[in-house]
Amino acid sequence: MTQKHDDRELVERSLAGDERAMQIMFEQHSQKIYAMALRLTGSTADAEGVVQETFIRAFKYLHTFRGGSMLSTWLCRIAINRSRDVYKRRVCTPLEKDVPVEPEQKDALARACLEKALKVLPEGYREVLVMHDVMGMGHREIAEVLDTAEGTSKSQLHKARARMRELLSGSAG
Repeated sequence: MTQKHDDRELVERSLAGDERAMQIMFEQHSQKIYAMALRLTGSTADAEGVVQETFIRAFKYLHTFRGGSMLSTWLCRIAINRSRDVYKRRVCTPLEKDVPVEPEQKDALARACLEKALKVLPEGYREVLVMHDVMGMGHREIAEVLDTAEGTSKSQLHKARARMRELLSGSAG
């Protein structure tokens, strides 16, 4: 898709029953929602489910969107809540240590270690880390999505990064 449509216009058209506007809204925001959900749930299947549930809910409750925040912020909030539900249903496993590695497997292992470390982070830390470092969101938008103060977002990001360093260095216990 080459043209970026105005979110307010898409919301108005969607509320009027324009299915093409709903499709455009999905196309414009689904990749960002998927990337965030994938990082938060750690599973492609779960992330796809989160995207589907997010947009089903968004279209069902679109009439409640008042435009006080960006549409992407509102959608991220829905996706985070769906991701939390999925994540809570799963049991996280601790990081494996001393795994033998072939030189060509280092990149894949590093990515797997990052994903595993991300899974063991406390929920709030994981969400802020993903939104800031992966999605590129600013602290103001993160605070709005999580309904918290900017200072809390900054503090949680600092703590999340410190905890990730501990987990990845093997000194976590």
